[in-house]
Amino acid sequence: MRTTHRPLTTVALATSIFMAALEVTVVSTAMPTVVGELGGIQSYAWVFTAYMLSSTITVPIYGKLADLYGRKPILLFGIGLFLVGSIASGLSTTMNMLIAFRTLQGLGAGAMQPVALTIIGDMYTLEERAKVQGAFSAVWGVAGLIGPVTGGLIVKYLSWHWVFFINVPVGIITFALLLAFFHEQVQRKPQQLDFLGAGLLAAWVVALLVGVQGVGQNLWGLPVAAVLLVAFIMVERRAADPVIPMSIFKHPAIAISSVAGALFSAAMFGSTTYVPLYVQAVLGSTPTVAGGMITPMIVGWPIASVFAGRLLLTSGFRPLIVGGLGLTVVGTTLMALLLKPDSPLLVLQLAMALFGIGLGFASTALLIAVQTSVGWELRGVATASNMFFRTIGGVIGVGLMGGVMVSQLLKDPSIPISAANALLGPEHGHGVPPEMLKTLSGALSTGLTINFWLICAFTVAAFVSGLFFPKVSRNLSSPVAAADAAAPH
Repeated sequence: MRTTHRPLTTVALATSIFMAALEVTVVSTAMPTVVGELGGIQSYAWVFTAYMLSSTITVPIYGKLADLYGRKPILLFGIGLFLVGSIASGLSTTMNMLIAFRTLQGLGAGAMQPVALTIIGDMYTLEERAKVQGAFSAVWGVAGLIGPVTGGLIVKYLSWHWVFFINVPVGIITFALLLAFFHEQVQRKPQQLDFLGAGLLAAWVVALLVGVQGVGQNLWGLPVAAVLLVAFIMVERRAADPVIPMSIFKHPAIAISSVAGALFSAAMFGSTTYVPLYVQAVLGSTPTVAGGMITPMIVGWPIASVFAGRLLLTSGFRPLIVGGLGLTVVGTTLMALLLKPDSPLLVLQLAMALFGIGLGFASTALLIAVQTSVGWELRGVATASNMFFRTIGGVIGVGLMGGVMVSQLLKDPSIPISAANALLGPEHGHGVPPEMLKTLSGALSTGLTINFWLICAFTVAAFVSGLFFPKVSRNLSSPVAAADAAAPH
C-alpha cells in the first residue's frame, strides 16, 4: 500500500479550493459585461443559481459516494467534470448556453470543496486540523486579491470568455497531483446509493428555487417544495443507506451549523453577486472597481480563519461562532445603510471587511464542530451535508434577490428588456433615451437596495441561530476525537 504524500496532497487540495474561490470573484465582476453582450438580464440570477443548484444537489451524493468508494475517485471525477463545464462555459454564445454549461460546471464543483475538506479532516488530527483548516482558508484570500483584478483585466483586454478558461491549467495540475500523490485504503461494502432519496432531494431544491425566485409568480413552487421535503425526510428515515442520514442532526452542533450555514451563505453569495452589479450598473464604475468592493470580504475571511484555527482549542467553538456572526450583522447593516451613490467606497469596503472577518471566525468553527461530532465513517456525509446547507442557502438567497431585482426592472411594461440589458453593458446604457435610462437606473437601484436589506436580515437570523449553539467538548480523549486520529491513510 503506497502512502499519501501529505504536503503535495495538501497543495492539490488547496488548488482545488482555489478554483472554487477564484470562480466567485472573476465571474461576478464579468457578469454585467456578459449580459451587455449576450442579453438576458431576466436570466441574470440563473447564471449563478444554475451553478449553485447543480452543485447543491450533488454535494450530499458525492459525500455519500466518498464514504462508500473513497475520496480520491470522487474528487478526481468532480475536477474533471468541472473542467469540461468551464471550457464549455467559455465557448458559450448565448445566455441559455452559458446557463446550461454552468450547470455542468456545478455538477463537478459539487464534489470539489466538500470532498477536499473531508480529506483534510482525514489526514490531520483535531489539533492539527484546527490550524490547517484556518491556514487552508488563506487560499480564499489569495483568490480574493487576484480575482477582481484578473477579472477586470480579462474583460478589458481579452474577452469575458476567458474568465472560465482561467481555471483549466489550475485544474489539470490539481488532477495530476492527486493522481500521483494521494493514496487511501478504503474498505468497500456492498451498499446501494439511495436513488429515491437523491431524486426527491433534487426535486425539492428545484421547486424551492422556483418558488422563491417567482416573487409573486410561480409561488406554487413553495407548497410543492414543502411536500417534497416531507417525503424526502420520510424516505431517508426508512432508507438502509440514506443520502443524508437524519440521525446526524441529533447532534445539536450539526443541526445548528446547518441552519446558521444556510443563512450566512445566503448573505455571502447575495453580496458577491449583487454588490458588483450595483457598483457597475448604478454607480457606473469599472469591473475592476466592482470586484474591489467584495475583495475586503473575501480577504477578511481567511485572515480571521487563521486566527480562528489558533483560538479554537483554547476558546472553544461557541465564542467564535457567536462573535463571528455578530460581526457579520454589523458589516451587512453598514453595507445596507451606506451602499448609496454618494457614499465613499472606502467606508463600504470597511463594512465588507467586517462581514468577511465575521464569516471567517464563524464558518471555521462551525465546520470543525461538525467534523468532530462524528467518526470517520460518517465524516464525509456530515461535511457534505454541511456544505449542502451552505450552498442551498446561497441558491435560495441569490434566487430570491434575482426575483426582486427583475420584478423592479419589469414594473414599467413600456420599457423594453433590451434597454435593461444595455444598462448593464460596458457603455452603461449609451444610446438609450435619457428618461428611460433614468427610470431603469432608479428601478435597478431600488431592487438592489431591497436586496442589501435582505442580506442584512439573513445575517441577523444566522446570529440568532448561533446563540443556540451548545458547548461542545473538545476533549481529545473523547470517542469522536479518538476516531479523528484513526483515519485510514
